[in-house]
Amino acid sequence: MDREIIPNHVAIIMDGNGRWAKRRNLPRSLGHKAGSENLKKLGLHIFKCGVRVLSVYAFSTENFKRSPEEVSYLMDLFVKNFKRELKVFIDNNIRVVFSGRREPLRHDVLEAMDEVVEATRENTAGIFNICLNYGSQYEIIDAVRRIVEEKKDVSELTPKEFEKYLYQDLPPVDFLIRTSGEYRLSNFMMYQLAYAEFYFTDCLFPDFDDKKFDEALKIFQSRDRRFGGVKK
Repeated sequence: MDREIIPNHVAIIMDGNGRWAKRRNLPRSLGHKAGSENLKKLGLHIFKCGVRVLSVYAFSTENFKRSPEEVSYLMDLFVKNFKRELKVFIDNNIRVVFSGRREPLRHDVLEAMDEVVEATRENTAGIFNICLNYGSQYEIIDAVRRIVEEKKDVSELTPKEFEKYLYQDLPPVDFLIRTSGEYRLSNFMMYQLAYAEFYFTDCLFPDFDDKKFDEALKIFQSRDRRFGGVKK
């Protein structure tokens, strides 16, 4: 594929795990497991396509409102996956970073997160940004708090400078994908999505495979991207 028409930063709202399980008369936990297994294969494919940054919405700040049993299962799944997939990240030269608030995540989750971040810090083939306990409104609030704490002269603040105070200093999102037929951002990367192209599909995330991503990519490549009326 032509590198010039490959999005630099892709973001995915991985929606529909629970519905995927329900349609098969399975517990929701197995839907989350299926989604995590799909993400491993899909993520590697996305990086092989030439995407440099992949951001995924793994767990929102609002997801703590789910049942204690489901939240506990997801936290266990995160710990297991971060430890199990560490070798995959290293072998594929992928750097892992996290976006979100650390509180009130469990100690073992934070420990597993820190381990994978440290072990992949020097990797250069791509950046995998896992948004965990993430909310875009909180991200903006936390950025403002950091600016106040540093006593920065806000009269000189620019959008580019503001980006440095977000959870991660990453390039803007070029292409947002949301699965499961929902048409909303759900408090996800609102600042970074200012000029992104959006793609919504009815496909539930566990079924959103390499082929489905390639179909979405063709749609992105057909778009006439404009930035304030100026074609890029």
